[in-house]
Amino acid sequence: MTTVSEKTPATPGARPIRAAGCVLWRPAGYGDGLEIALVGRPRYGDWSHPKGKLKPGESFRAAAVRETVEETGMTCALGPRLPTVRYVVDGRPKEVRYWAAEATGGDFTPNREVDRLLWLTPEAARARVTQERDRGLVDALLEALR
Repeated sequence: MTTVSEKTPATPGARPIRAAGCVLWRPAGYGDGLEIALVGRPRYGDWSHPKGKLKPGESFRAAAVRETVEETGMTCALGPRLPTVRYVVDGRPKEVRYWAAEATGGDFTPNREVDRLLWLTPEAARARVTQERDRGLVDALLEALR
């Protein structure tokens, strides 16, 4: 599995943060394209793919589905694994494993963590995400769905 890493060093001996998420997609309501969901997080003022930390004893796959439902209100069917993203947060290494996930139903309700949900074309999603590391996940999704 491909890994995307950033160069910021972690504090030696820091316990890693384990997280999981999805690049959530649905067929577009027009033509034969698709739309990708991005979440707006007021705490960070950013746009990203739904993701979050694992709970004790939780698998990466279970966390990816749970976080997607919590942040978007959408149920989903996990598809292929996408690249793992690694970066450093406050001196701690963070590993986020991603999956392609097709939305299967649900409704978005703004909450404390996520106040906005956008469904965008892949090109618009690539341009809207705040972090460079999230752009590559859009491309990885398109490749995985070919």
